[in-house]
Amino acid sequence: MHMKKTLAPLAALLLTATALSAKDNTYTNPVYPKDWPDPTVWQAADGKFYCLSTGQNARRPLLCSDDLVNWGFSDIVPLDRSIMKQFRSIGRHVWAPDVAMVNGRRMAYFTLYNSLKDASIVALRESTTPGKFEYVGVITRGKDTGIDDTIDPEVVTDPATGKVWLFFGSMGRIHRIELSEYGSQLAEGARYEAVAGVHGSKDPDRGRVFEGAYLHYRKGYWYMFVSSGHYWNETYQIKVGRSRTLDGEFTDREGRPMKEGYATTVIRSEKGDHFFGPGHNGEIFTDKKGHDWMLYHCHNKDVSPNARPMMLQRILWDKKGWPYVKDGKPTVSAPKPKF
Repeated sequence: MHMKKTLAPLAALLLTATALSAKDNTYTNPVYPKDWPDPTVWQAADGKFYCLSTGQNARRPLLCSDDLVNWGFSDIVPLDRSIMKQFRSIGRHVWAPDVAMVNGRRMAYFTLYNSLKDASIVALRESTTPGKFEYVGVITRGKDTGIDDTIDPEVVTDPATGKVWLFFGSMGRIHRIELSEYGSQLAEGARYEAVAGVHGSKDPDRGRVFEGAYLHYRKGYWYMFVSSGHYWNETYQIKVGRSRTLDGEFTDREGRPMKEGYATTVIRSEKGDHFFGPGHNGEIFTDKKGHDWMLYHCHNKDVSPNARPMMLQRILWDKKGWPYVKDGKPTVSAPKPKF
């Protein structure tokens, strides 16, 4: 009860601050003040942005926004009770969704987690009702492959080859494997390949253990954004590497391989910061001014230490094509995007 009394007025103040700042062309973080970790975001045919997060269940509707700044619940509940029943038969915890267009059809991928050794990634496809999904099946299961922490799916299609790739993982390293044409199963003869980070057993501090991969294409490079560190404290941060091709080797700014645990820091925090532990970013969107914007989650020291509100950050690019953020830390307030 004490937690609810503390969170309610603060959340109201944050929402009020966001609404007021929007009037003078700025926004204030967090853009969604309640717990909404590991966001995945897409822009639908109606022009609105929709968002899923870790913990999504049959009672939680999609978050919706016109501008990535002002968020509220839609009337769309993406998962029905039959899907949740299917989920629970595979894994107790529903984590880190990813929504992607695959061959003209919107797909959703979820982590279903029981333990380090027993985690699965499942696929769903969008039904005839936009924003609602139908269960398809298990894509990969750690108990079958021996890959620890089979979590955090990221599915991306290479326009140059038409191939569909699944990137996933954390403590067992980030792996890559090819999917079928419609992203509903593994491609025939596909092989798992470790492409980023070291195994958690080799790095207890997790500085070189990567998770939450997100792939973004820009000017001839595929950028792999990842998170490292412990998600519950200030060591958690977003890093990046890049490759000319999706099936190539990803390296950091100095040319060192991501598969050996190297990556370039994009956004971080320090002990005592108001916002700390920025990580597991969602998609990057470009607004009408050509500015790039990224959503991610971050702890707020003024609310429950277990909550990870959703944040918005403008991504800048240096002369060599590497992404960075102003001051290197989460933004408190800034000019809002134009969509």
